[in-house]
Amino acid sequence: MKTAVIPQLDLAAQHAAIREEIHAAVARVLDSGHYILGPEVAAFEQEFAAWTGTRHAVGVSTGTAALHLALRAAGVGPGDEVITSPFTFVASAAAILYAGARPIFADINPRTYNIDVSLIRAAITQRTRALMPVHLYGQPADMEAIMALATERKLVVVEDAAQAHGALAGSRHAGSFGAFGCFSFYPTKNLGACGEGGIVVTGDDAHARTLRMLRDWGQEEKGRHDIRGFNDRLQAIQGAVLRVKLRHLDSWNAQRRRHAEAYSHRLERMGVVPPVEARGMRHAWHCYTIRVPKRDAVRRALADEGIQTGVHYPRPVHLQPAYRDLGYPPGSFPEAERAAKEVLSLPLHPALTDADRERVCDVLQKTLETVAS
Repeated sequence: MKTAVIPQLDLAAQHAAIREEIHAAVARVLDSGHYILGPEVAAFEQEFAAWTGTRHAVGVSTGTAALHLALRAAGVGPGDEVITSPFTFVASAAAILYAGARPIFADINPRTYNIDVSLIRAAITQRTRALMPVHLYGQPADMEAIMALATERKLVVVEDAAQAHGALAGSRHAGSFGAFGCFSFYPTKNLGACGEGGIVVTGDDAHARTLRMLRDWGQEEKGRHDIRGFNDRLQAIQGAVLRVKLRHLDSWNAQRRRHAEAYSHRLERMGVVPPVEARGMRHAWHCYTIRVPKRDAVRRALADEGIQTGVHYPRPVHLQPAYRDLGYPPGSFPEAERAAKEVLSLPLHPALTDADRERVCDVLQKTLETVAS
């Protein structure tokens, strides 16, 4: 008998649980005739802003667009530098380049995988305009220290919260600290669209106005283009779908947390160091990521047993072929480079069963005893 596959993520199961709500929302949009922006997107923006405790939310086409437009609205442009993490998806650095600026990297804390705040200060130059902390895997960066440094050096903070829907630093949502907080609604995220989508949250009225113009060809009234903008509008169907899913997000995140805590208790008994939840933080558990020796061999062995895993990410941004011209040779960021060789994301999603989670641990334990020893 073929072993049943345990997926790292199960979007079909999530959809099945709320099928009627989703279909009703989509039908509502189709019947309305408003397919780009419109009342569904406006309602979602209000609901997401309220959920994150921010004043404004501006829906855009992707999480990358959210970062790019936030940087543009902040006035970042050619000749400027933006400090960010080398251990992230390439979109973080790409958005900085889209704005005409240069990404400058600071290495990560090996336990949280987030940018090491103690290394940011040394990376600041006269050209530094902004800081872009990444809340990787759903773990909030040290925003108290980052905001203090940004205030001291008069720098703009653009939070890359693409993986941090529902993460808290103290009592505040990740994304609500900086001038801008940028989220992705790529389908695999804790809050995912049925397609692409993103949003920028901000507490500044002028920033929100600029963002709304930038996403829609620079126009505030149809036919009058006051600034050079982009075609980065959120589709109405995605707004309607996200409204439905937002109502379930807290319970989905609670399920993620329950599984993450169970994983950690089991892994500690196995002698595997579980991922940390930093003091004062509430992890959103977008990914449950451990570090293992001989990672690729371990991953293949798990796959042979029907356990799907992820690697986020197998190569730091500065070592990606497309970004080598930034001038960072191997060895520039040893913690990021070491993590890239060891990280492994285990199955984690709200539809995961306790039995499947325990099977993952059983197979992992057996694999580590044989492959990684």
